[in-house]
Amino acid sequence: MKPTAALPHTAGVPRVYFDNNATTPLDARVRAAMEPYFGMAHGNPSSAHGYGRQARQAVEAARSKVATLIGAESQQVIFTGSGTEANNAVIFDAARRAGGKGHFVLSAFEHPSIDRAIESLEEMGFSATRVPPEANGVVAGERLAAALQPETILVCLMLANNELGTLQPVVEVAALCREKKIPLLCDAVQAVGKVPVTVTDLGVDYLVLGAHKFHGPLGAAALWIRPGSALTGLLVGAPQEFGFRAGTENVPAVVGLGEASHWAREEMASRKQHLTGLRDRLETGLEDLAASRVHCRQAPRLPHTTNVAFPGWVGRDLMLALDLAGYAVSTGAACGAGDPLPSQTLLALGLEAEEAIGSLRISFGIENTQQEVDDFLCVLPRVLEEQRGGSLSLGGGTAR
Repeated sequence: MKPTAALPHTAGVPRVYFDNNATTPLDARVRAAMEPYFGMAHGNPSSAHGYGRQARQAVEAARSKVATLIGAESQQVIFTGSGTEANNAVIFDAARRAGGKGHFVLSAFEHPSIDRAIESLEEMGFSATRVPPEANGVVAGERLAAALQPETILVCLMLANNELGTLQPVVEVAALCREKKIPLLCDAVQAVGKVPVTVTDLGVDYLVLGAHKFHGPLGAAALWIRPGSALTGLLVGAPQEFGFRAGTENVPAVVGLGEASHWAREEMASRKQHLTGLRDRLETGLEDLAASRVHCRQAPRLPHTTNVAFPGWVGRDLMLALDLAGYAVSTGAACGAGDPLPSQTLLALGLEAEEAIGSLRISFGIENTQQEVDDFLCVLPRVLEEQRGGSLSLGGGTAR
C-alpha cells in the first residue's frame, strides 16, 4: 500500500487521524487517477465527440472496477452522489410502488438515511418495525423474521454497523426475505472495501457502497440492483445511468470510486491484516485501563473499529481533549456529531446512559501505524486523569 499525504500539524502538535469510519484520507493513487478529469479530460460523458467519448470510457471503466469489487455485472451498478441518495432512492421508490401504504422492517440502528426516510413515511401513513440488536451488537435473524408481516414491502439491514463495527447476519435475513418474496436493501457503506463483499453470496436485492469510506473521494457512491428488482429513477430527466439516475455524471469522483475499488480489491488481504493488527493492539492496551470497557468485542466485527466506554467520563469532552492532544477520534457517527444525547446505537444495546455517553469510537485506516497506536495508549491515561481531575486506577479492564 502507498501512504497518503501527511496530515497537517497544528501549533506543533502532530495530528493523528483515528476517525476513518467518518471518512478516510484520499489515497494518493486515487488522487492521481482523478486529476486528468479536472483538466483537459473534462468532457461530458453524454457528448458524442472525442472529449465526451473519453469521459464515457472513464465512467464505464470505473463501473467495471466497482462491479468487480462486489462480484457483480457492470450494468447492475448505478452511480449516485452519496450512500444517502442511494438508500433514499430505494426506500421512496418502494413506498411509491406500494400505493401509499405498507410496512417496513429495519434494524434499530440503521443509518439515518434509512431510519429517517422511513420515519418520514410513517408520518404519511406507512408503518415500520425497528428490531433492536442483541447485547453483542448483532441483530438476531429470527427476531427480524418475526417482525415480517404480509404488508411488509421492504426490509433494511446494514452489513456493518458504523459505530460498533459489528457485522450483521445479512445472508440469513436475505434467505428469509427471499422465501417471502420481500426485497432487502443492504447498506454496506461501512463494509465494502474493508472486508470481502459479494452480492451473490449475500443474496440481497439492493446494495449501497460509498467511495470515501475506503480511501476514495467524497461525493461518489454506487447502488447495485439485482436483475429483476424493481426501481424507478428518483431523479428524472435525461437517461443517464441506464435511466435510473438522471444528471451528468461527476466524472472525477466516479473515476476515484473506480480506482479506490481496484486497490481495495487488490490489497484486501494485506489491509485486513494490517487493520486487525492495529485494532487488536489498541484493545490489548486498553485492558490495562480499569476505566475502559470495549463494546461487542466477541462479536464478528470489521477489522478496524473499536467502540470503547469510559463510564464516569463524558465522551464528547474526551474527544475534544484528545483532539487538543493531537488525536482525532469520535463519539459515534459523524452524521450525529452535534447531538449531545447518548448514542441511540449504544442505548439500543441496552447500555445505561452513563456508559453510552462516555463512549468513543476509534477507527483506523491504511495509513495508520503501530507506533501511533502505542503513542495514543500513552496519551490516553493522562487525558482521562485530567478530565476526571484525579488519579486513574490501572488494572485488568473488562470487555464484553
